[in-house]
Amino acid sequence: MNINKLFDTAIIGGGVAGSSLLFTLARYTDAKDIILFEKYDELAQLNSNPKANSQTLHVGDIETNYSFEKATKVKRDSSFVSNYIYNFNGVDDLGYIRDKMILAVGDAEIAKLKERYEEFLPLYPYLELWDETFLSEFEPKLMEGRKDPIMAIGARGQITTIDYKKLSESFAQQALDTDKNIQLHYNEEVHMIVRNDDGTFTIHTHNSNFTAKSIVVNAGAYSLLFAQSMGYGQEYAILPIGGSFFFTKEKLLNTKVYTMQNPKLPFAAIHADPDCTQDWNTRFGPTAFALPKLERYHRLHLKDLLSALHLGKAVTKVYMKLFRDKTIRRYIFKNFLEEIPKMGKQIFIRDARKIIPSLKTKDITFAEGYGGMRPQIIDKINKELLLGEAKIEESGIIFNMTPSPGATTSLAIALKDAKAICKHINFHFDDEKHKAEIQERKK
Repeated sequence: MNINKLFDTAIIGGGVAGSSLLFTLARYTDAKDIILFEKYDELAQLNSNPKANSQTLHVGDIETNYSFEKATKVKRDSSFVSNYIYNFNGVDDLGYIRDKMILAVGDAEIAKLKERYEEFLPLYPYLELWDETFLSEFEPKLMEGRKDPIMAIGARGQITTIDYKKLSESFAQQALDTDKNIQLHYNEEVHMIVRNDDGTFTIHTHNSNFTAKSIVVNAGAYSLLFAQSMGYGQEYAILPIGGSFFFTKEKLLNTKVYTMQNPKLPFAAIHADPDCTQDWNTRFGPTAFALPKLERYHRLHLKDLLSALHLGKAVTKVYMKLFRDKTIRRYIFKNFLEEIPKMGKQIFIRDARKIIPSLKTKDITFAEGYGGMRPQIIDKINKELLLGEAKIEESGIIFNMTPSPGATTSLAIALKDAKAICKHINFHFDDEKHKAEIQERKK
C-alpha cells in the first residue's frame, strides 16, 4: 500500500465540526498540510445535513433546559457562527434572520416563563415578552381553538436558522482558497489509527495509508469507537437516540416556536420550525427514541453498534435508572409509538396541538428521510448520562463527540482544538485575525 507524505493535521469526519476545524487551521495557523477524510461522497451527509436537525442556531435564549451559566457560555460560543455568517456574506444563504419564541402554555408554565424572562434579559437584552393580544396578531395559528392561557418570550432580528450543510461547504471552500495544501478525501473511510514510535500517527483507510503529526476525530458516535480502539475512553459508552419529524401540509407559522422543557426529560421538547429546505413549510418535532443504529438511513454495522453500546453492569444501571422514572418511561414509549405508520400521527398530534391547537391529523405527514441520530454519552464510572459535549484529548490526538448544540458551537470547539494542535506541534495561532473575523461582528 502507498504511504503518503506527512501531514501536519488529519481530520476525520466532514460534518460541520470537521469542516470548521479545517477552516480554522487553514486560515488562522501556519499549518501547511491538512487532510480531511469523509467516508461519503460529499460533506455533511449525517447530523449536519439540514434534514437531520432542526436547522437552529442555539444561543441559549429560548432553550429552557439551559441554566444561566450554560446559556452564557453557549451565547459566546454560538456567536462565532453568526459572526462568520455576517462577516463572510452568508446571510440568506448559510443562515437566515427569522423570528423565534418560547411558548408557555397554562398558568404554571407562564409563571416560570416570566421568571426566566427577568433572569435572562440582562444576558439577552433583545428579548420581548409577548402576550395573547400580540400573539393573536403575530402568529394567529397559536390562538385558534386555544383554551389555556399562553405567553411567549420572543426574539426578532437574530440569525436563528442555519443550513449546516451549506455552512460546512463554505468552511471547506474558505480553507481551499488559502495557499495551504488542503486535501479533501471523499469516499474514503478510515478503518484504523495507529500511534507510531516517533509520536506521529498512521491512518489506515480502505485503499491507502496516510501519516500525520496530529489528528482530530469528528465522527459522531464513531469518535468514541476510534478512541477505544486505541485504548482511550473505556469509561464511556453510547446510548444512540434517534429523532424524526412531521411536516404540515401547508405553511402555518413564520416563527420558530419552542416549548418549555420538562426538566425530567433529557431530550428536546417539541418545537415547530419553518424549514429552509421546504420553502419554509412548518416542521414539527423531534421525536426521540432509542434506535439500534449509529447512523440513520445507512446500513447497520452490528459489530460497531455492540462496541459503542458497551453493554454491561454499569451501562445497564444507567438504563434502569432512566426507565425507573415514570415520566421518562412514558416519554420513551410514546416516542417509540410515534414511529409506527398511521398510529404515530395520532399520538404525535397531541403534542403538536400544544403549539397549534386546531391542528388535525390530516394536516400533518411523516417527514420521510428527515431525522438523524444523536449519540448520548454514558459515563460508566459515575453511572450517568452526559448530555453535553464530550471530548477525549491525548497527546496529539483529539476525539470529539458533540451532541446538540455541537453544530452551533462548532467554531468555538474548532478554536479550542486548533490551539491544542498548535501547542502540540509548535505552530502559531493568529489570535488577532481570528478575533477580527470570528469573535467580533464587523461593522
